[in-house]
Amino acid sequence: MGRCLLFSTLTPLKNGQKSFPIRPCDYPTNQLNRKNLNANSESFKGSPNGFYRKLSYRALRTTAVVSEVPNRKQFQRVGAESTGSIPSKELLQVVETAAKTGAQVVMDAVNKPRNITYKGLTDLVTDTDKNSEAAILDVVKKNFHDHLILGEEGGIIGDSSSDYLWCIDPLDGTTNFAHGYPSFAVSVGVLFRGKPAAASVVEFVGGHMCWNTRTFSAAAGEGAFANGDRIHVSQTDTVERSLLVTGFGYDHDDAWATNIELFKEFTDISRGVRRLGAAAVDMCHVALGIVEAYWEYRLKPWDMAAGALIVEEAGGTVSCMDGKKFSVFDRSVLVSNGVLHSKEPSTGKNILQERGEERGLRLKKLKLLQQRSLCLNWFTKWHVMGSSQLY
Repeated sequence: MGRCLLFSTLTPLKNGQKSFPIRPCDYPTNQLNRKNLNANSESFKGSPNGFYRKLSYRALRTTAVVSEVPNRKQFQRVGAESTGSIPSKELLQVVETAAKTGAQVVMDAVNKPRNITYKGLTDLVTDTDKNSEAAILDVVKKNFHDHLILGEEGGIIGDSSSDYLWCIDPLDGTTNFAHGYPSFAVSVGVLFRGKPAAASVVEFVGGHMCWNTRTFSAAAGEGAFANGDRIHVSQTDTVERSLLVTGFGYDHDDAWATNIELFKEFTDISRGVRRLGAAAVDMCHVALGIVEAYWEYRLKPWDMAAGALIVEEAGGTVSCMDGKKFSVFDRSVLVSNGVLHSKEPSTGKNILQERGEERGLRLKKLKLLQQRSLCLNWFTKWHVMGSSQLY
């Protein structure tokens, strides 16, 4: 038996609305089946889930529910079953070389003035992002000229019929970098048939005039390492004793508002919730065992491909926010030390899925349409996602 935190992620309360917790009358044998909840649900009184009060599904806020239930749920692995025709050791070596090559570009620029431009109102990009990605691409192309590559700055290039897809974030945490504030990193992950096969994240630690790096790496089935030493997630088994991490996107939309509610809830019941601003770093910190869990909405493949594998190979668990099977092409992620995973914010019906991913954020830019078209055959081939969910 273990204490299990169940969550409903719903529309934030308007001013003047009241909220109340859902409490179990008896110890339920099964967790709440969210498929039974919908906008027209009126009463769950007498249901097998033990809820004693008439509820309006749309009126609830994100509310923690503590109950004594067994943690029996098993989460599927996200890593690739193999690395195909390329030996795992060889693939990982190129991944690490690519990440370290990009990191050297960042290190050369870290104490120098930044040339900053904007992709959005507050979404920064620097020359260092672009130069780092160019250096990483050179390494990948030199070793695997026929692979497909997805970079944050350069988009999709290469052979869409390839079994391999490289997901590159040349500078995760650009805003932190621009301010000289840790944390930021270079993240490189490669998928084989839609699943992470090898990964490396080079994290920048220290501060102005005293920067250093820490290199995380993992290959599917081979364990996770930091600077060559094997690492493992923490063994903390209660949320109350856990340090947690989350992140917020640039758009202050429904997902952002939902996560603000989750942030409030977990700040009250845990040792604290941190927001560092670099998804790859956050996941590596879970793998290192210095925090217990991390979650975020509105992410992209290059944000998650490397970190998700590193967490799993360090003994952690990875899923979407709704607890469903994870893919790097989904828009949310929840990673934990595994022990706590059922106690984290599994959000029932994911608000992003509920809104149909807003039709891929409405594909505001032609560049995204082009990338989607080029990727479609590859994604369909490996059945890793619905085509409308890419952006």
